[in-house]
Amino acid sequence: MTTQTPALRLEGIVKTFPGVRALDDVSFTVMPGEVHALMGENGAGKSTLMKVLGGIYQPDEGRIVVSEAPAVMASPLEAKAKGIVFIHQELSLAEELSVAENIYLGELPRKRFGLVDWETLYAQTNAILEKLKVGFDARTRVGDLSIANQQMVEIARALTVDAKAVIFDEPTASLTDAEKVVLFDVIADLKAHGVGIIYISHRMEEIFKITDRISVLRDGQYTGTLTTAETTEDEVTQMMIGRKLDLSRNVSHHELGDVALEVRGLSCGHLFEDVSFEVRRGEVVGFYGLVGAGRTEIAETLFGLREPSAGKILLDGVETRIHSPADAIAKGISLVPEDRKGQGLVLGMNCRDNMTLPQIDALTAGPFVADGAEIAIFDQYRDKLDIRTPGWKQLVGNLSGGNQQKIVIGKWLSMRPNVLIVDEPTRGIDVGSKSEIHNLIRELAAQGYAVIVISSEMPEVLHVSDRIVAMYHGRIMRTFTSDEVTEDNLIQAISGINGEKVA
Repeated sequence: MTTQTPALRLEGIVKTFPGVRALDDVSFTVMPGEVHALMGENGAGKSTLMKVLGGIYQPDEGRIVVSEAPAVMASPLEAKAKGIVFIHQELSLAEELSVAENIYLGELPRKRFGLVDWETLYAQTNAILEKLKVGFDARTRVGDLSIANQQMVEIARALTVDAKAVIFDEPTASLTDAEKVVLFDVIADLKAHGVGIIYISHRMEEIFKITDRISVLRDGQYTGTLTTAETTEDEVTQMMIGRKLDLSRNVSHHELGDVALEVRGLSCGHLFEDVSFEVRRGEVVGFYGLVGAGRTEIAETLFGLREPSAGKILLDGVETRIHSPADAIAKGISLVPEDRKGQGLVLGMNCRDNMTLPQIDALTAGPFVADGAEIAIFDQYRDKLDIRTPGWKQLVGNLSGGNQQKIVIGKWLSMRPNVLIVDEPTRGIDVGSKSEIHNLIRELAAQGYAVIVISSEMPEVLHVSDRIVAMYHGRIMRTFTSDEVTEDNLIQAISGINGEKVA
């Protein structure tokens, strides 16, 4: 660190929402040239604290001090003017505008008579994009970019101002491994120039790789700060959730049932080819592979979102054709999608209505929905899945990530599926909720569900799966049992090194 004068201090911050004290006397300090992790379970208050700092929320009590000067952040623009840059987890881009217009939105360089200086705008933007080593330029329409590249546009915004502190909120959630390397280089460069970095992530390997200190919130309260080089994942986890986690390999203790789903030679254009596997009742089959391996596309084909170009799908031994999600649901296949907020939930609707949405026709008598039946379904799965919410009227958008995921899972469990597909079950979820979701998946298998889990996290597939299907470039390379799989042979398989299939 370059100086003992903090770049930023938050002192005694209190923020209350109706019925919830989200922050309770929280203090937090970031030094210049420091990467400071802010950790805690979903709902611990991390995002609320950063939104107070970023001018999105106003604190009920407490104060913000930037470079020893008290500051009032009345709006995000005012926070940015004071050198506080917030790179959001949720993308906030205008898709119809160019990359340059998004990066400099509200601050476009001007010529005489207020005309936009496009030449300067594009030159400044391309200079920033060159630092980020991206494959697009200033004139590219943002809506034409992948989610990962849109995230890089968000990150580029931080490089346009003389920042005192930059907040990264789950910045790698949508990035490939190569893009993560570029991001970490950008963070190192900001650090070298004396910028304080606040880094919010649930990914422990990232925290221990790039941060200097770790501060932890639990239930809206500050629980302590640790020096990264002097602590362990176990110590951080216990500060976050107050208990140790079970991260052991999966060992099944129940008998498997009949084959619920069998796939033979399934192909879908160039996305995946000649895919064959089966899932038994009581079994969790994990799909693991690099980005672009075809895992999600297989799930979407089974759920009727894509039309296969070849192959067969058998349910309980009977060949079937699935032309739409409605077909899949009617035949007992449910999909918890990778993007729970964009595809799994209606954030502006309450918990009850989200839970019962797929079966609304069955709950409708004439023009009216049977409220009592809807509430009974919600109550059943709220208790079964331990969904933490004040009640069914709570908007889903106000829940933590872990509880949102449980709502999506409960929605499909209420349909009593034969096969449950869960794509990236714990993306963006804290370690405590992650453990709960893992235990839930294992409990569902023990109850006789046939479960497919798609994950980009090796510890996750090792922890929950009875068998693991390793994919590479749209093909299954090997299928491992939990007894024979190792990290080495799994990495070899997803890298295309070892193509031997194990029955």
